[in-house]
Amino acid sequence: MHQQAIVPDDSETYAYLIRQFGRSTDQSPEQRWPWLMAAHIMGQQRLGLHLHSHLMMLRLAAAERDWPEAAGQVLRLLLVPLGNGTGRLPLGNVGRATVSAFEPMPVAMPLRRRIEEAREAVGVPSSPPRPAD
Repeated sequence: MHQQAIVPDDSETYAYLIRQFGRSTDQSPEQRWPWLMAAHIMGQQRLGLHLHSHLMMLRLAAAERDWPEAAGQVLRLLLVPLGNGTGRLPLGNVGRATVSAFEPMPVAMPLRRRIEEAREAVGVPSSPPRPAD
């Protein structure tokens, strides 16, 4: 699947992913981070959603006392307005401090599946509808 097809302006899918993250409090951090990474991928083209995804990542990092991740999230929160304002967004980037804030990334299959499942749950087509013959 082409990278652009996985990163639409899809606020319903973003909201679903954030809700699932909120419901995952009984899971380990390794199980919880993918909800936020998938949400970041889905929301990064909209300023408000992009800021929100990094704020949620900052909160999780602070709760885990992962100070390098928290510092990386503070930096990303400062960079978001510039990236969104200029349109220079690294599409597919998972938003974690463990990856470059400037590099586009292919969407890994586990995150792709999570996004597709979220789209299905909210009734958003996975791919654009095909024109009728």
